[in-house]
Parts: sequence; structure tokens; C-alpha cells
Amino acid sequence: MRVFVRIAILLSAIWCLADPNAASAHAIIVSSSPAAGATVSGDALAISLHFNSRIDRARSKLTLLAPNGAAQELKPAANAPADELKAEATRLSGGAWRLRWQVLSVDGHITRGDIPFIVH
Repeated sequence: MRVFVRIAILLSAIWCLADPNAASAHAIIVSSSPAAGATVSGDALAISLHFNSRIDRARSKLTLLAPNGAAQELKPAANAPADELKAEATRLSGGAWRLRWQVLSVDGHITRGDIPFIVH
């Protein structure tokens, strides 16, 4: 029985080394546009979130929160790379905005966060 346990441990270690993303537990933002705390100009904005691993776009969410608290769901673009969420926001008025995101990584873990930014 111990031999089987050792083989299982060895195979698990080899699998994690062969696929580094298999060992990661969460999709983490590598970069974003707008960046947290950024000031942007204009009434339209191209949004791009790049993660450290592939995400399930169909089960991911982007919500734009206006300065008055109104929420607007954004539809992620279907043609973005597997590790990115992209969307377009329009009719942005001046003030403090917040982009709320939630993603499901392909390993089944959900991560979420907010990106505050200012429209000037």
C-alpha cells in the first residue's frame, strides 16, 4: 500500500511541475487598464484585465460603478485571449469610478476585486 501512496505523490509532483498553472490556486491580476488609481480622460474607455492564468470568461463578471453608485454590467469581449477580460465602457461622466471584477479560473477558484479610477 505504501508503494501506491508514493507513486501517487510522485505523479502529483510531476503533474504540477509539467503544468505550472495547475498548482496555482487563484487567477491574479497581472495588469489592468485602467490601472488602479489612474486618471483617464473622455467619456469612453477600453477596459483590459490581464491575469496570471486562463479564466472562464463565460462565468466571469465586470461591473462598472458610477460616482453616484449606479451599477452597469459590462459584457466581456469574446475575442480576448484566454487570460484576459476586455470590455468597452461608454458615457462616462467625471468623477470617481470603480470597476468591480470577478473571475473563475480554470482550476475552479473564484477571485474578485475592485479597481478604482477617476474620469477627468
